Amino acid sequence: MLIQIHMLQNHAPSNLNRDDLGAPKTCYFGGVLRSRISSQCLKRAVRMSDEFSALLGGIRTRRLGQLLREELEKLGKKNADITKVLNECGLEQKAKKGKGDEEADGAEGREEGKMLVYTTRKAIREMAKILAESGDAKEMARKVAEIISSHTDVPDMALFGRMLEAKADSDAWKNLNNTVEAALQSGHALSTHTARKEIDYYVAADDVPGAEDRGAGYVDEALFASACYYKYFSISWEQLLKNLRNNRELAAHTVGAFLRAAALVNPTGKQNSFAAHNPPLGILVELRKYPINYANAFVQPVDVEDRADLVAESVARLARHIEDLDTGYGRPDRRFWFSPNLRYPLAYNGTPIVPEQESCRSLDDLVSALIPAIDGGLTWEQVRSAVVEYSAAREG
Repeated sequence: MLIQIHMLQNHAPSNLNRDDLGAPKTCYFGGVLRSRISSQCLKRAVRMSDEFSALLGGIRTRRLGQLLREELEKLGKKNADITKVLNECGLEQKAKKGKGDEEADGAEGREEGKMLVYTTRKAIREMAKILAESGDAKEMARKVAEIISSHTDVPDMALFGRMLEAKADSDAWKNLNNTVEAALQSGHALSTHTARKEIDYYVAADDVPGAEDRGAGYVDEALFASACYYKYFSISWEQLLKNLRNNRELAAHTVGAFLRAAALVNPTGKQNSFAAHNPPLGILVELRKYPINYANAFVQPVDVEDRADLVAESVARLARHIEDLDTGYGRPDRRFWFSPNLRYPLAYNGTPIVPEQESCRSLDDLVSALIPAIDGGLTWEQVRSAVVEYSAAREG
């Protein structure tokens, strides 16, 4: 079963996701230029959200050696050769020299790897216990690899997956799997209309001007845009359960946490300058056996005239496209629609696409309705209660 999430989100002037020149990202779709937010940017915002932080999930860093040293200090151990063990593990480390520091090596060194390691807080604590014991570096490396390989049942890693590039010639990973197949597929967010970038010319005045000062103390330009985005996510329930070792409550909570975070958390790009904190005005969730991305609803860009509502036009275009695909390919098993206070109905020729009993006025109502539809033995209240115990156990 696939849990498919479609969002329409209208952002105020912003630059949430920049390209190499500092401009809002774009792409061509339907033969015209569109505003774009990359899937990586969207997933990062979700993974860093409070919803996932509360679950004590994964941590992705090049500074595994530094984190291990901090854990060892808590155990009263300062002389473990972290660098040698991690190098044996194929996670090549190098001593890092900072400003004003002496050359870093040995016990006082700050280790930094050449590749990102995606693991968990609990795994780091377990690795530190191994490193606290004296022993053969190769054997300890094998144990560290086993811990990294086995400690993967956390929500963000289960959703987003993991690919770890340890050195191929390392013996530590023989017969171990360092890859986690992602349960989530995420599309790039695309504007439903043609992209129109603009330039913000801004100045900074000197608060203590001299007699000769006539102009600004600082002048610069920044690019920005405003767009109504279509976003698409697809979660494989079976893969999520497998990654979380059949913990149904945690898997259901992960779906709910993802849905809430995707709706409430935005990318951080230049938010101090634009504060484009605009939640989605329409969220469609479908349960079906095969994936369908509705981006082609906007292959012809939405064009508003006079006092037309861009969001309303985008919702209407989405409804028409869904009606066509329902006729051609069949309806999903279940379908839920949320718009704040049902401001924007999802309807075609006056006929609702989603039944009234599955149309939600609040995000909480949507999550509460979705969880038992995914797993009939669960309610959102039961799931939240179970996950409180899960988080407490992780903390311990």
